[in-house]
Amino acid sequence: MKRGFYTIMTAQFFSSLADNALFVAAIELLRHRGAPEWQGAALVPMFALFYVLLAPFVGAFADAKPKGQVMFISNAIKVLGCLAMLVGVHPLLAYTLVGLGAAAYSPAKYGILTELLPPSQLVKANGWIEGLTIASIILGVLLGGQLVGPAVAPWLMALSLPGIDNAPDAAIALLVVVYALAAAFNLRIPLTGVTPRPMPRNPLVLLPDFWTCNMRLWRDRLGQISLSTTTLFWGVSGNLRYIVLAWAAAALGYSTTQASALVGVVALGTAVGAVVASMRMRLDQATRVIPLGIGMGLLVVLMNFIDNVWVAAPFLVLLGALGGFLVVPMNALLQHRGHNLMGAGRSIAVQNFNEQACILGLGAFYSFSTGMGLSAFAAITAFGLLVAGTMALIGAWHKRNQREHAHEIERLLEIARRDDLHG
Repeated sequence: MKRGFYTIMTAQFFSSLADNALFVAAIELLRHRGAPEWQGAALVPMFALFYVLLAPFVGAFADAKPKGQVMFISNAIKVLGCLAMLVGVHPLLAYTLVGLGAAAYSPAKYGILTELLPPSQLVKANGWIEGLTIASIILGVLLGGQLVGPAVAPWLMALSLPGIDNAPDAAIALLVVVYALAAAFNLRIPLTGVTPRPMPRNPLVLLPDFWTCNMRLWRDRLGQISLSTTTLFWGVSGNLRYIVLAWAAAALGYSTTQASALVGVVALGTAVGAVVASMRMRLDQATRVIPLGIGMGLLVVLMNFIDNVWVAAPFLVLLGALGGFLVVPMNALLQHRGHNLMGAGRSIAVQNFNEQACILGLGAFYSFSTGMGLSAFAAITAFGLLVAGTMALIGAWHKRNQREHAHEIERLLEIARRDDLHG
C-alpha cells in the first residue's frame, strides 16, 4: 500500500471513533433530558438526512477539490454539530448537522482510494479501511458508553469545564478534541495527482447529472446487484446499532453503558469478516456472497430467543462476521463499476444516496413504530425477515441476469478479473 493510504486510515479511524461515541452520548443526553424513546431511535434517520438531500452535490464537491481538504472541512462541520449540542440546540437538530459533515466526508474517503490505488488493491484496501472503521465503531461505542457511565463520567465532571453540568455534555466536549485530531491528520493526506473536476456555477445542473449517474449504476448488470446488496446491508446495519441497544435493555436489562459493549461485539465480528474477505475474495467473485445475506437476516430473527449474555456475545460476533464478509467484496465491486462508469466521487455519492435513503426509510419506520408502542422484539423480527427476503430476491435477480444477459455478465466479470490481476 502507498504511504498516503495509512494517513487516510488514521484520519478515518479518529473521525469514525468520534461519530460512534457521539451517537451513544447523544442517546444518553436525550434520556438525561427526559425525551421520549422515539427521539433516540430518530437519531439514526436524522443523521442520514443530509446524505439523501445533498447526494447530487457532495460527490461533485468531492471531485472538485483535493479530497484531503474535503475531509478536513467535513470534520470541521462535525465539530460545529457537537458545539451546537453543548449550547442547548436540540440533540436531534445538532446531530443532523454532524450528519451533514459525514455526508460530505464519505465520497472523499472512498473516492480517494480509487485515485490512490490500482484496481488490484481495491478489495484489500476496502477490507482494511472497513476493518479499521469497524474497529473504530467497537472502540467508539465502548468509549461513548464509558464516557457517560459511572466510572469515567465523575472524573470528567470533576474537570469543571465551563457550561458543562452533566455527564453527556462532558462526553461531547471531549469528543470535540477527537474530531480535531482527525482533522489534523486530514491536512497530511497527500495529493493524488488526479485533476479535480470543477463544480458548475449553477449547482442545480448537477441534479440531472446525478439522476443519470444513479440510473447508469442501476442499469449496469453488476452495478445493480452490488448496489442493491450494499444498500440493504447498510440500511439495516445503520438501524441495528440502535436496535441492539434497545434489545439489550429489554432482553438483558442492560444500561446504555453495558449495552454499548454488545454493539461493539457485533462490530468486532464485522471487522473479522471484512479482513477475511479482503484476503480471500476477488472482484469477479463478489456476487458469490449473496447467500450470506439471507443467513444474516435469519440470524437477526433468532436474537429474539436469546436472554443470556454468554450466548448473545458469540452469536453477535457470528452475525457481524457474515455482514463483514458480505459487504467488503460487494463494496469493492460497486466502486469498481462506478469508477469505470462515472468517476469516483459521483459513484460514491450515488451509493451513499441509496444506502442512506434505506437507513432513513427504515429508521423513520422504526422510530414511528416505537412511538406507536412496537416492542424491540417485534422490530428485530421485521428487520430480519426483511433482510432475508430481500437478499433472496437479489439473488434471484442476479440469476436471471446470468440467464438472460450471459455474455454481458461474463464481459463485465472479465474486466473485473483483469483489473484485479493486473491493476
